[in-house]
Order: sequence, then structure tokens, then C-alpha cells
Amino acid sequence: MKTELLPEAGKGRVVALCGGVGGAKLALGLSRLVGADLSLVVNTGDDFEHLGLSISPDLDTVLYTLGGIANKELGWGRADESWNFMQALAHLGGEAWFQLGDRDLALHVERTHQLRAGRSLTDFMAGAARAHGITASILPMSDDPIRTTLTTSEGQLPFQRYFVERRCAPTVHGIAFEGASSARPSAPVVEALQAPDLRAVILCPSNPFLSIDPILATPGIRALLEQAAAPVIAVSPIIGGAAVKGPTAKIMAELGVPATSRAIAQHYEGLLDGLVIDDVDAGERGTIDGPVHVTPTLMKTDEDREHLAREVLRFADSLRTAMANPTRAVAR
Repeated sequence: MKTELLPEAGKGRVVALCGGVGGAKLALGLSRLVGADLSLVVNTGDDFEHLGLSISPDLDTVLYTLGGIANKELGWGRADESWNFMQALAHLGGEAWFQLGDRDLALHVERTHQLRAGRSLTDFMAGAARAHGITASILPMSDDPIRTTLTTSEGQLPFQRYFVERRCAPTVHGIAFEGASSARPSAPVVEALQAPDLRAVILCPSNPFLSIDPILATPGIRALLEQAAAPVIAVSPIIGGAAVKGPTAKIMAELGVPATSRAIAQHYEGLLDGLVIDDVDAGERGTIDGPVHVTPTLMKTDEDREHLAREVLRFADSLRTAMANPTRAVAR
């Protein structure tokens, strides 16, 4: 790697790949540290149409989290929410399995209206971020539809049917990303990953199989990460053999993958320059190929989120220094 391609330590663009809740927590910490220098490439494999509306769960979770209006009790949706619409819908016998709050509806209605008018999802999210006072860039992984579908013990299930309606109960045998082969990343995603001042690329502690893999399945994105002129770092979503939230560990077991940070590193083989793991898993350090940084990764408070973001960026800066020195180069 050429030294002249690397920005000064502590400066430059940071790109983070993330899904919903877990990824949004680290995204918030990063946004507080680097602000407008942050680009978030967000999973859209969870997107679907419901009640005639275009729903983007992961994008909306990131938007609400960075905008300071996320519902921290539920872990999704908006704070100070009411549910009059859903109650009336259920009374009529409508599909009430996917909850849409009254305030939340405004985002879905306006997104649907703008998409049908020909505006891209990327442009819509840029406007929504500005409306919520967010300086970071929230970028859908693609403006083309990519839909996560699971092969389960109950047959083929669209992601939201599996995740929300069936509450992850069916056994997962396989995962596919419909539409990925004909999709492409948006221009802002490509520009962010090719930025001349790129400081770091971070794979957030989102579900690798359901949140990060759809992004990597978008043609061109994996190659951009492999060619990135900055360290690519993943934060393991596994702590002590379990996932903090969601079905990550369950799916790993069903797919025959051990719930370890070593398995996370192997899952991202060929992409990473470093892995961040929790203190609890410090004993795994010697089993993982490549640089490993050990630090608390459980994010219960905003201070935890900032702390982890700071540790990840410091790790990235140290790796970038090594990459700039041919005698200490880090091999992917």
C-alpha cells in the first residue's frame, strides 16, 4: 500500500457497513466522533412492501438512532410512539403482525410517494437525514431491489416473515439474496469506498449472515473492500459464545458454524485487516489469523458506543501505519 494514499492519522473518511440495531449503535458512536466524515452503507435486504408501503427497517433504525429519536425500549421504531393505526387495522382484521407506529408511518408514506415519483432511495434517505439534523451520510447499499430470503424448516420465507412474524423460530438451512446478481451499488457508495482520504472501513457488529452478507452480495462492493486504500476492520457480534441481540448465534448453530469470534474472522476471510473482539473472548486472540484488538464491545450506553468507536478508529489508525510501512505490511 502506498503511503501517499493514506490520510493523516485521525483524519479522513470513515465508511461503516451496518444493519439495524447493533450496527446503528456503533454508527452513533462513530457519528459523534467523525460527523460528516462518516458514510454508512446500510443493508436493504430486509426491505419489503407492506400494506402498500415501502418499508426499509435497517435504514430507518439507523436514521432514528442518529437522529436521537429511536425507541430505546423496543429497540426499533420511534420514541414517543402511539399505535392508533395498528389498533384500528387489527380491528378490521388487517395484517397487524408488522407494527407501524403512527409517527413512523409518516416516513413510510413519504418514502413510498417519492419512490413512485421516480426518486431514488439514496436521494430520499439523504433528504430524510437532513430533516433529522444528521451530518453523516446514510447510504442504501443499492437503489436496486435485493431481498433476503431464507430456506427454513417451514419452506422459503421472506426475511420479515421469518424475523418478525415467525420470531426467528424456524430452523434456517440456507440464505439467498434475490435480485443481487442484477443489482449495483449506488454512485455515493462507490465514491465513499474509493475516497482518496479513506481512513477506515468498518464492518459493524451486525448479523454477518443477514445484515452484512447482503451488502457484500451487491456486485462490486466486495471488490471495493478488497481494493480499499485503508484498513478493513470487523467488530465481532459474538461475546462469550452468544450474540447480544437477534438470531446470530442461532443461525450460526443451524448452519454448522461455531459461535466464536474466530468463526466471524473466517466468515470474512479475504476482506479483513483486523478484528475487534470483546474482553470476554480475549482467550481466542491466539486462534485468529491477523491483528486482533481486545476491548469491551457491549454497547449499553451512548458512552459505550463512543468508547467502542474510538477504540475501533485507534485500531484502524495503528493498522494504517503498519500498512504504510512495507516491513510491517498487513496482509488480507
